[in-house]
Amino acid sequence: MTTALTEAPADVAPAAAPRQRRRRRRAPGWLAVAPLLVFVAIAFGIPALAMLNGAFTVKDQATAASSYTMDNLTGSFQGAYLTALIGSVKLSAVSAGIATVLGLPLAQAVVTSRFRALREAVLTASGVLANFGGVPLAFAFVATLGNSGVLTRHLGLADKGWSLYSFWGLVIVYLYFLIPLMVLTITPALDGLRSQWREAAQNNGATSVQYWRHVALPVLAPSLLGGLVLLFGSAFAAYATAAAMVGSAVPLVTLQIADAISGNVLVGQENVALALSLDMVLIAGLVMAVYLPLQRRSARWLA
Repeated sequence: MTTALTEAPADVAPAAAPRQRRRRRRAPGWLAVAPLLVFVAIAFGIPALAMLNGAFTVKDQATAASSYTMDNLTGSFQGAYLTALIGSVKLSAVSAGIATVLGLPLAQAVVTSRFRALREAVLTASGVLANFGGVPLAFAFVATLGNSGVLTRHLGLADKGWSLYSFWGLVIVYLYFLIPLMVLTITPALDGLRSQWREAAQNNGATSVQYWRHVALPVLAPSLLGGLVLLFGSAFAAYATAAAMVGSAVPLVTLQIADAISGNVLVGQENVALALSLDMVLIAGLVMAVYLPLQRRSARWLA
């Protein structure tokens, strides 16, 4: 009995040793993440705190004294600022909806193609076009469909009332990078559709339309909605393309922020611009709050 009791701790010690070694192995992992956390805190945390502070601060022009108030946030939901916010939401929703409808059949054609080279070429081009924006994209469309653009003159679009510098002209420009982004977003979900599901539907007498209506689309619904939300966020945050192409012809919140910061409208409106930025952050937060659960739900079906 004495021998057994004295030997028991010796048996426990080797079992505890692997746990200690695992703890030592995990420590370098946290240390490797530390620089990233510091970078995020500096690059995003400090500007976010400055934005929050400025959005609720008003400076007296006479005394230069600052005070906290809700006037900036209240003003961001009035007048031209509210019109610009609604315009951005409308433009983003319309362009994202059209890109979702057009991107799904294009992605399906790529997935079902027998030519691997075609699939790779389309996906590569989509990756390039999804990141092509700003002033170069605006210049390309102005040179093609502007008032003196090549297609505008050859097709006589100006005589038919066409104007690129309008809401629908901006929608067409946004589709140039939103449709490729939708193709990249929905292609993995289409790859996850199992061929056994289609075969089972066909064996039970279902047509291709019935298969898509009752099987494929319900399974793809979370991915489609997630892609729609992602496209909405991408269009909502776009600035350079609209600024270079339409200026103030189409009211957008990003353009209003730039005007308020530069003092083009009223002097001392910088903090109203910060309040508008806070509005955008809140909308982007709602977008991500919808997008992430949809992605997790689609992953359960298509994993």
